[in-house]
Amino acid sequence: MLQRSIAASPPHVLTFDVEEYFQVNAFASEARRREWESLESRVERSTEKVLGLLDRHRYRATFFVLGWVAERHAAIVQRIHAAGHEVASHGYGHELITSLSPDAFREDVRKAKKILEDVIGAPITGYRAPSFTIMPKTAWAQEVLVQEGYLWDSSIVPILHDVYGWPGANPFPHRIDTPSGPLFELPPSTVRAVGARMAVGGGGYFRFYPYPVLRRMLRRIEAQGEPLIFYLHPWELDPAQPRMAGSRLSTFRHYLNLDRVEARLERLFDDFRFGAVAEALPALARKDQAERAGRTAGR
Repeated sequence: MLQRSIAASPPHVLTFDVEEYFQVNAFASEARRREWESLESRVERSTEKVLGLLDRHRYRATFFVLGWVAERHAAIVQRIHAAGHEVASHGYGHELITSLSPDAFREDVRKAKKILEDVIGAPITGYRAPSFTIMPKTAWAQEVLVQEGYLWDSSIVPILHDVYGWPGANPFPHRIDTPSGPLFELPPSTVRAVGARMAVGGGGYFRFYPYPVLRRMLRRIEAQGEPLIFYLHPWELDPAQPRMAGSRLSTFRHYLNLDRVEARLERLFDDFRFGAVAEALPALARKDQAERAGRTAGR
């Protein structure tokens, strides 16, 4: 069990999306989905590597776990929870919200929530959409999340992208008011550069930018008094994973610099202090409330 106290909560948020290497959107197809059960599973060993790294640095993190994974590998989800980390939902079957109807989405997030709560014996309050696909055309998903008992989300990335993105959205943690109640949103970190907003909050961006360049951009966010919302996948610490066939762009995005991730993550942990969403959320919610009160008073 980690010993870092919530009272000493670090300012930045560290998250991991727990899915198999073969479930990523870059290689998605109905034919491949039918192969999932027959492909080599590596999610337990890669997640164990993440847990060991976090234990050495005494950091807590939030793990967005697929319900599909939790059904088949309950022990690793229980390990995450027992080690003092936060478990949140990544949906059930890694289907993009853009491919789901509101009813199908509701079924997906309800099913995932129940599976995860049964596995760890604790409430699941957070969600992240596969491939960040809460966008203007799927904004209806926010109210569904509230109705299904979720309190916060980390699915909106305020950039232009070929798969996801909500350009112009608030890039910092904030509250969204839906007709069914509030939802606190924690967008993965972005910075404005060369006239556009660029993603820097992890994943392929962490592997693409030279680390000194990335660190400078993350320091810019920190200097603004805003928390970093950082994400990775356990499969990104598994450079020996089997290679999947896909387009040039998909293979580039997925396999770029996998052999450098662990060392870069060690550097990141030395340069910044991280914790789980649960550690940071109370202070972020108080900040949002104060900013709303200030705007109201200024009218």
